[in-house]
Amino acid sequence: MPEPAPDAVPEAVRAAVLPLAAEVLGALDPGAVPASLAAVRRFAPRRRVTAGAGPLWLAVERDDAFRARVARAWSHAHPDLAADLLADPPAPGVPEARLDLAVGAALLRPDGWEARLSALGTPPAGDDEPAQPDADHAHRAHRAEAEVRRLAARLTAETERADGAEAELVSLRRELRRLRSDADRSRAEARRAAEHAAEVAAAAERVHAETAKVRASADDDRRRAEDLARVAREDAAALRELAQVRVRLLLDTLVEAGSALREELALPPAGRMPADLVAPPVPAPGGAAPRPTSRGRFADDPALLDDLLAMPRAHLLVDGYNVSKLAWPDQPLTEQRRRLTERLATLAGRTGAEVTCCFDGRESEASGRAPAAPRGVRVLFSQGEIADDLLRRLVRAEPPGRVVVAVTSDRALGADLEAAGARVLPSATLLARLGRV
Repeated sequence: MPEPAPDAVPEAVRAAVLPLAAEVLGALDPGAVPASLAAVRRFAPRRRVTAGAGPLWLAVERDDAFRARVARAWSHAHPDLAADLLADPPAPGVPEARLDLAVGAALLRPDGWEARLSALGTPPAGDDEPAQPDADHAHRAHRAEAEVRRLAARLTAETERADGAEAELVSLRRELRRLRSDADRSRAEARRAAEHAAEVAAAAERVHAETAKVRASADDDRRRAEDLARVAREDAAALRELAQVRVRLLLDTLVEAGSALREELALPPAGRMPADLVAPPVPAPGGAAPRPTSRGRFADDPALLDDLLAMPRAHLLVDGYNVSKLAWPDQPLTEQRRRLTERLATLAGRTGAEVTCCFDGRESEASGRAPAAPRGVRVLFSQGEIADDLLRRLVRAEPPGRVVVAVTSDRALGADLEAAGARVLPSATLLARLGRV
């Protein structure tokens, strides 16, 4: 809408609009106050019309929203005049010289309002004009109109507040419906959760009952197993006793049968022993010759030792001092043991054979405890016996069929070890083999 010319609105109309605009400004919420009137609103109500007249009138002229609020307040105070102004064409018989009508035209601004405002003007003096009311009557009328305008402005503000409250009420009702819906859903979910919990509890009870039954059955099985074990132990004891009785009876039977057989055969007492019947060995021509052993090799051949140690799971037993005293007779026993065990460790590492070296144990030398041995060599010291007896026990402990190689120059010991199943080689053979490591 184009702005009116500066002289389009008479001064008297402006003076009548300003108090109403000040009343509407004071009733507005802070958020609805135009930016140009923010400072005017902080004035006292009486100063808004005087000190803020310029900004107020500019807001009425240029701010359509603010002017609409002021026009709404005037329309509430003058509903009939507002209807006449907005009628097309204007209703006849309206006293268009009245100031209120000019104020309404300036605020509502219907079509052709500027022409109608010019036509209203101020009443000319003449004989046909009615007489002016007296001063008191005019003052009271002016005060009444001001009160009406104030009440109209307050009514407009209250109406706007009521509209805002109604809108807020609608929003709150909508929020309440949403919250009720959420509450209904929560209650439904709670009911479903409670039902599920009840189902889980019932299932747990069933599992507990089944577990109790299984536990009771397991206890019964355990008791029956214990009874069976006790019966089995009693049966085993009875069977052992029966076996002992049967063996004793069989032994007595054999003894009695042997006595009866001796009496039946009436054999004379033996005058000669089996050793008397063994013929003396026939000496070989030219003296004793070494006898060949494995693969045609002789016992003093180091290659024979290599062949034996190359066999799977071979075990080399060494008569320690018998070998070391032959190799290093001038060295102390401690040095002899060190040299021999170090060379045996090298041999064990190259052949992969198990190596055990036995020494005579004396309190002054080993104190009954074996010193640290090199890796791959087992070093044993005899205790309460000689090393020969320890070697005999080691050979007897081996299972039949395993390759056991014993190294010693002691003929009596070698014979015993051969009788126990070992392959016996002299100490010189081992020393010749160790000389190459």
